[in-house]
Amino acid sequence: MASNGNGSLANGASTTGKPIKCKAAVAWGPGEPLVMEEVEVAPPGHLEVRVQLLFTSICHTDLSFLNGENEQQRKFPRILGHEAAGVVESVGDGVEDLAPGDHVVPIFNGECGACAYCESGKTNLCGAYRVNGFKSTMASDGGTRFAVVDRSSGERRQVYHFLNTSTFAEYTVLDAGCAVKIHPKAPLHKMCLLSCGISTGVGAAWNTANVSAGSTVAVFGLGAVGLAVAEGARLRGAARIIGVDINPEKFTKGKEMGVTDFIDTKACDKPVHEVIREMTDGGVDYSFECTGINDVLREAFLSTHDGWGLTVVLGIHATPKMMPLHPMELFDGRRITGCVFGDFKGKSQLPDIVDKCMNGELKLNFDGFITHKMPFSDIHKAIKLLEEEDLFHRLLFIIVDLFFYNGIFINISAAASNNQKGNLPPSVVATKTELSVFL
Repeated sequence: MASNGNGSLANGASTTGKPIKCKAAVAWGPGEPLVMEEVEVAPPGHLEVRVQLLFTSICHTDLSFLNGENEQQRKFPRILGHEAAGVVESVGDGVEDLAPGDHVVPIFNGECGACAYCESGKTNLCGAYRVNGFKSTMASDGGTRFAVVDRSSGERRQVYHFLNTSTFAEYTVLDAGCAVKIHPKAPLHKMCLLSCGISTGVGAAWNTANVSAGSTVAVFGLGAVGLAVAEGARLRGAARIIGVDINPEKFTKGKEMGVTDFIDTKACDKPVHEVIREMTDGGVDYSFECTGINDVLREAFLSTHDGWGLTVVLGIHATPKMMPLHPMELFDGRRITGCVFGDFKGKSQLPDIVDKCMNGELKLNFDGFITHKMPFSDIHKAIKLLEEEDLFHRLLFIIVDLFFYNGIFINISAAASNNQKGNLPPSVVATKTELSVFL
């Protein structure tokens, strides 16, 4: 039986300080399908919190790690997933800013608040909790908080963590610096998108590029991050937002996010940067590369206006490929920079973003990013959808409703009771699991 998000089981027994057994989708090896396992989640250690996850979404980064595309980052067995939202079940010693019942969004790029990086206004990296694809254990002791019994040998094995988060589970343990407390009435099925995609894209437009009203923007790759960039540029008042992709069907979705023009690269009879320069009298003010493809990065760079153009790199590029630029090309005044998590300081700045969304001051189009809603038991189907839809570049996000996994979390009466206290979102009080598709 699982906890109700307040450090106790649905029958009233306390879970604080005790291991919790729950379901998790475990990756046992590169290229192998996820296996739904019963895992034991240890109590949180020093400066850690244990979180009951209610919603998670799937990102191409998860697929990349699942497929073992970077050999140096292979670490199995492992619980993947890095976009989610949930409720704090219990906290470890030393945690002062979080308490059981708090609604939180896990973030892969954490913030301790005390190191030189966190105290600097020039970066959103953190000395202790910055994103690190090689990290697979907790910061406090180098250990893991997950364990599972190996199906073949019966051996009890530790299960490794992923990107400071590990959200393909009903429960996870996070460093407190990687858990963002948000407004208790914010809809968690939307807030989980702030864990990565929306924050990264919108933040790239707001913080990294500081897109100005009346400016011109080109977005290369209209996946979730690219569309979030367009959304951020729209909210900043960009006069023209050019979406670049190989799939013209994406323009319909792009228009919802503010894309004004679309370039189908397959239909171009000249390099894309030349097309954009002709459209914009010399190039755009800002370009954003969201594909992880070197040739696309070069086109994005050359599509900006000489003298002041800025290119922001958001795509995850394969190693050991290098930048497709000659140093002397920078002497034309074009600049290029990378961006992690939209240059947001997660714990310091995301709560304000959520508050502004709740009071109507900020109108982020969360619904436009949700394409599928599925139960946790269908996570295999969700991954297959992402892989198959990627061939057509149509899928944005898959939301996996963890609350309804085999109905084991909280019975409807308990959910309703907790919801009256403001501890759980209204979406968890539904009486049945539904698969909804938003395209």
